[in-house]
Amino acid sequence: MNMSFRTTLFSLVIFALSVATARADATADFHKLLDKHWQKANEEQVFFHTDPDGWKPDGKLADFSPAGFDRRMKFNDQMLSELAKIPMDQLSAEDQISYRLFQYERELEKESYTTQDKYFPVNYLSAWFSYFGEAPANMAFLNKQDYDKFLVSLDDYPRFNRENIELLREGIKAGYTQYCGSFQDYHKNISNYITATPEDSPLYVPFKKFPATFPDKLKQDLAAKAKKLIAEKVIPAYQELYDFWIKDYMPHCRKEAGISSLPGGDDYYAWAIRFYTTTDMTAKQIHELGLSEVKRIRAEMDAIIKKVGFTGSYKEFLTFLRTDDQFYATSEQDLMEKASYINMKMYGKLPYLFGTLPRNTFALKSTKDRGTFYMPPPDNRTPGTYFLSIKGLREQPLYDLTALSLHEGVPGHHLQTALAMESNVPAFRRTLNHNAYTEGWGLYSEKLGVEAGMYEDPYSDFGRLSNEIWRAYRLVVDTGIHSMGWSRQKAIDLLVNNTALSEGEAAAQIDRYISWPAQALSYKIGELKLLELRHRAEKALGEDFDIRAFHDVLLLNGSLPLSMLEEIVDDWIAKQRKK
Repeated sequence: MNMSFRTTLFSLVIFALSVATARADATADFHKLLDKHWQKANEEQVFFHTDPDGWKPDGKLADFSPAGFDRRMKFNDQMLSELAKIPMDQLSAEDQISYRLFQYERELEKESYTTQDKYFPVNYLSAWFSYFGEAPANMAFLNKQDYDKFLVSLDDYPRFNRENIELLREGIKAGYTQYCGSFQDYHKNISNYITATPEDSPLYVPFKKFPATFPDKLKQDLAAKAKKLIAEKVIPAYQELYDFWIKDYMPHCRKEAGISSLPGGDDYYAWAIRFYTTTDMTAKQIHELGLSEVKRIRAEMDAIIKKVGFTGSYKEFLTFLRTDDQFYATSEQDLMEKASYINMKMYGKLPYLFGTLPRNTFALKSTKDRGTFYMPPPDNRTPGTYFLSIKGLREQPLYDLTALSLHEGVPGHHLQTALAMESNVPAFRRTLNHNAYTEGWGLYSEKLGVEAGMYEDPYSDFGRLSNEIWRAYRLVVDTGIHSMGWSRQKAIDLLVNNTALSEGEAAAQIDRYISWPAQALSYKIGELKLLELRHRAEKALGEDFDIRAFHDVLLLNGSLPLSMLEEIVDDWIAKQRKK
């Protein structure tokens, strides 16, 4: 071996070692940064861009004072600064996805501090006080530490409550309040938690049934502490909010439905569209997309009306569905049993559609305090929960129960959430909730029920289409209200005349959209992207397309912005074609 060759070989070895060292250093620095951020998020008890239904009190509650916002803003800027020093190209392909996603989240959080979003800790569906009150229904109380941490939360609630009230007060000063017409009876939601005795409070429920291993003395001590805190701190805090809402907030509610009626409202709505849809679409583009989807879905609905032999008009068919007894459960138990049957039937079909299934399960529970929704588990010690509304049997028709259960349970929100929580990705990715991804998957799951054979009669399939056209109309009415000056009544009339929603249901939906700008846009926009990606994969791979592998690609990376999801799917398609 001559000297020149040995020198060259030595140089190559040194270069290879330096490259390996640089990659190892970048990887270590990146994971150290992620750990640092996750530790801070747990300390703050504020997890940016997560499902609000998944929030649970866990000891000391979050700090929503001006100092708290300022501290988190500065820390977020620090994270961006430190991230910029890490060379992304030195990371593995998987870490590069995490890098880009973490950067996306931190830049989005940075932008959020400049918006008026903090002035709306309350919307028509939920608020900090309702999340707190509902939390025990889906929390694990398995040991003394669980109870002790919850007692800390009860003790801290007055401060937490007051800081959120101050955000509402700041909103009044800034001219950013909720619409009067949507919140006339909202005080009744607050009064649900002002109970005559601590034992009547939903927050006392964990203290009515303890683990069997607890000694009697411990049970008595914990129950006594809970009664005292609920009576002396929690109930008075809810009363404080009730009084503020009646005396101070509602007299300053805004007089027009659309957020664009407020100074800077157009810019805020544009930001909300980006936040919830993870796209750069304009309100006008979304409005036109909604009209196009409505036309397509309506043709499919008309075909079913013809198939069942109904000779009246479309509107008359909707009236028939709303009023005929065959489409409603005979009792609350009957409704719950039918939903359970749908869930178990779909469970049996999952292995045909998914290569990876979660270990965790979900429970079906009834609720009268809120509409139907899925609540993810706080950890894998408890199941997720599909809450089915039994507030009124006439408010939950059977013809859309299948689509609803597929959306909230499996293969919808539970499957997506449980797989993300169990996936082998950095902790911050396991609880992310990009609405277009999450709600898009829920709506995609409804359509997946067609090929799974879940719609056993034309009426249930019409119910699925009714849900889909309702989501398409969301694109129309949300942009109509917040960008085009539509009135509340105009939006309600559009839903009543063109979907199977009753007038009361339509009004509740419109009040939700008014109080939560752009969130309702995420369902259809996300679903359309998922369908687009599936059709692209089917066309590119032909007979080699594997639906189970495709769904794993969609779900095992956790929640993603739609553009990142598209890149990952395109990369997967390219690799499959090489095989």
